[in-house]
Amino acid sequence: MEASSRESLVRVRERLAELTRGPSGLLERTKDRLTGQPRATTPDELAAVADELFAVARLLDGQISLRRSLSDPAGKPDERAGLANRLFASRLSPAALDLVETVTRQRWSRPPDLVEAFMALGIEAALDAADARGELESVEDELFRFGRIVGGDRALARILSDRSASAEGKSALLDSLLSRKVSPVTAQLVRNVLTGPHAGHAENAIERLSEVASRRRGQSVARVTTAVPLTAAQEQRLTEVLGRIYGRTIGLQVTVDPGVLGGLVVQVGDEVIDGSIAHRLEAAGRRLVG
Repeated sequence: MEASSRESLVRVRERLAELTRGPSGLLERTKDRLTGQPRATTPDELAAVADELFAVARLLDGQISLRRSLSDPAGKPDERAGLANRLFASRLSPAALDLVETVTRQRWSRPPDLVEAFMALGIEAALDAADARGELESVEDELFRFGRIVGGDRALARILSDRSASAEGKSALLDSLLSRKVSPVTAQLVRNVLTGPHAGHAENAIERLSEVASRRRGQSVARVTTAVPLTAAQEQRLTEVLGRIYGRTIGLQVTVDPGVLGGLVVQVGDEVIDGSIAHRLEAAGRRLVG
């Protein structure tokens, strides 16, 4: 996204935060009753809003002329919001409609950024639902583990990454893989993102979801690859060391891969610390050849 779209996304996220917290006192509750201010605060309400936002993203992705009209910089913000109201008032909950109108009042660099904005809001609302249920940590872990499953199965990754495959077929496959095995929020996120607009490579898309969930918990993610499972004490020690190195709380996502032979490979963002025996052997081999 360009600068104007990034700024707009910040504002609509702020509006989502306003709509998903309960009124803080008697004065605010009274104001809500007088103004009819919509809110979505329970886990079920938040999950429903997420589904509505994902549905709007899919609709706009398939309707080029509509997303152009709703993001036309030549139009007045209230006119774009009025068009959105006429189109969606009978289809969406008050809170979701409020967010749609808020999005269309903003300035977007490109019409496709509207689709990205609604996908981002849907993800945030779903994670709000997980947070309200006290499941944010488990959702992050389930996303990470499902990403590892997809990454380890080429056939599955190919099917889930195929943009020409039908959304209905992908949804049915994901339901068979995830039903009653993960949190409803995990299933909701995976299903909507992997069948949604511009999902791209399935493993990467799930990895990004896991990172978003981790940031919501106030953590950065360290992806650790090790030849053998780490003990709880080793994980705690590694968490402390990485926290000191990066100056922030670090959460570990550990993958066991005998191919590293020994040692650890640690990735935090774009930075990779490769302390594996396999890496040292490869480096020694290059020196011998040189």
